[in-house]
Amino acid sequence: MPLRTHYPFSAIVGCDDEHLDDLGLSLVLTSVSPEIGGVLVRGEKGTAKSTAVRGLASLLPPVDVYRGDRFSVDPADPAQRSPDGPFGSGSPVESRPVRLVELPVGATEDRVLGSLHLEQALTHGQVAYEPGLLARAHRGILYVDEVNLLHDHLVDLLLDAAATGRVTVERDGFSVEHTARFLLIGTMNPEEGELRPQLLDRFGLTVEVAAPPEPARRAEVVRRRMAHDADPAAFAERYRDAEEALAKRVAVARESLARVRLSEAALLKIAEVCAAFDVDGLRADIVTARTAMAHAAWAGRTSVTRADIRRAALLALPHRRRRNPFDAPGLDEDLLDRILGDEEPPPDPPAPPDPQGSDDPDTPSAGTDDSSDADASSGADGPDAAPDGGAPDEEPASQEAKGSEDDSPAPRPAGAAPVKAAAPYRPRLLTVRGSGEGADGRRSRAVGARGRRIGAAPPGQGPGSSLHLVETVRAAASRPHGGGRLRLQPGDLRVAVREGQETNLVLFCVDASGSMAARKRMTEVKTAILSLLLDAYRRRDKVGLVTFRGRDAELALPPTRSVDIAAARLDDLPAGGRTPLAEGLVEAARVLRRERLRDPRLRPLLVVVTDGRATGGRGAVGRALSAADHVAGLGVTTVVVDGESGPLRLGLAGRLAAHLGADHLPVSEVSADALGSAVRERAS
Repeated sequence: MPLRTHYPFSAIVGCDDEHLDDLGLSLVLTSVSPEIGGVLVRGEKGTAKSTAVRGLASLLPPVDVYRGDRFSVDPADPAQRSPDGPFGSGSPVESRPVRLVELPVGATEDRVLGSLHLEQALTHGQVAYEPGLLARAHRGILYVDEVNLLHDHLVDLLLDAAATGRVTVERDGFSVEHTARFLLIGTMNPEEGELRPQLLDRFGLTVEVAAPPEPARRAEVVRRRMAHDADPAAFAERYRDAEEALAKRVAVARESLARVRLSEAALLKIAEVCAAFDVDGLRADIVTARTAMAHAAWAGRTSVTRADIRRAALLALPHRRRRNPFDAPGLDEDLLDRILGDEEPPPDPPAPPDPQGSDDPDTPSAGTDDSSDADASSGADGPDAAPDGGAPDEEPASQEAKGSEDDSPAPRPAGAAPVKAAAPYRPRLLTVRGSGEGADGRRSRAVGARGRRIGAAPPGQGPGSSLHLVETVRAAASRPHGGGRLRLQPGDLRVAVREGQETNLVLFCVDASGSMAARKRMTEVKTAILSLLLDAYRRRDKVGLVTFRGRDAELALPPTRSVDIAAARLDDLPAGGRTPLAEGLVEAARVLRRERLRDPRLRPLLVVVTDGRATGGRGAVGRALSAADHVAGLGVTTVVVDGESGPLRLGLAGRLAAHLGADHLPVSEVSADALGSAVRERAS
């Protein structure tokens, strides 16, 4: 085996067969059984996620392909046909290493699917197809770093290819269909936003990684990294034996996988585990069963045991468990152990002898597992236990609110829990006025390189980046060329201009003062904000949180892609004291100016949640309105969510909205259902 200069896989995940960490085990198991569906690696930055994935390719056995076939069809599978074919039985076959194909988050659709070969079309007048990344990844690894930042149109392509195993291209005058089966591996930092549920479900396994807390392990990581950077070849040679041992063991496990038996009792136990954790659909059962069989093959067993099922469930179920939008993925291991019990699932009874006397090698043999008279049922305490504990905070809150005026403050005693939000609802869509050029999203109108085509422009004069072939030829034809042959010049190039939607920065400026501290009012306000946060999560927005109470304002959460963190900060938000409204608006303006310098294309949406009662000494109202005029001068789209309720209303939030140039939205009308009811009432 030649020396490699990549960072060895065994140097990251360890090479002790019984002590592979979750990252190493998940990558190995999906390599043993690619039908598992790939791995999603979640973790903070700097935890060697990408390095481990790039080191995996060297462990996989090489593949046989036809010489000159760009689509890497399997010569041993007559059902696979290559667009570069036909290839017959006499066609030369060669062996090559497994490819690791990286899909950049900024890739274009043409690069992923393939497109017209422009050089052939423009110079020779031939319609030729240039394969894309999905064709190159066939029978290999497709790796997406920061997969949670992948544009939605590329996610749709991945979902289609992962579901069908094929890619169909109908464009630019040609029709191509080819096989695309690959090992999908994605890495992501949850702080930058979550993954679309449809794509999340396509990953067979998920694993959480973090930096080790032990100083000795951290020092060893640094020592190995410095040794690799000093002499990559020598470092690879140091781990050569461990790499070869891992590669050999993966190959042996892949060969022995077909001999692993999943007994009826083990399959029922897997179904019981999936049902107890309330997962959606049956893909979880299938993936868990395949993972358990791969784990058994990796351990050298011929039948699935309790340990195989447990390890498979911990890798296959956390991201499929039905949970609230802002709950972190995870699995209750105590509940899992209660369901599995302490005894091994019994093997299937031996098959009756074949009357024809044939010897079927696939017939399971008795005695391969430890004998056990254990009952396959898990006991009463398994299914009866709920995977998620409820927290019925709403009922006591509503009872406490009865008999008290809504506008009367209800300050918390020291050490009391903050007021909780009720269940979120579907909010009305808040958008930024005008049209932007920000990154792909689902909120505001944007003119850019993706979406519905609305025109064309020369390169550099518009936001488009993909060549508009028809408009390019039209520009060349409109130029005088003496009646001769049409020749293209650089000035004839045109790129497509498209209209779509962009992602935005949603900055919440929340009044947490005493006038907002009445329990019923704060519950209503927090529920509205939580609903808007959930909407921002679905639309892939960046969010930030400014709060003001007492004497000052603070940036409770700098703008981030992690809506989960924003929800947690909102949940712990205290309330009480004066209303420094001016300070809150000034802090919000400071954050908006800073974010505009960081990314001028990211347009902000400011959501001010307050009842408009500015307190804190003489002139507090005037200072608040002056600060509102200052924010209005920034040209930021603003919405004032009015938290005032009850029979006596001062209307101060409406006055504030007028100075901000903002839309005034009562908190009771944040819900999309409330908006629809109001529209129907006005129509009647």
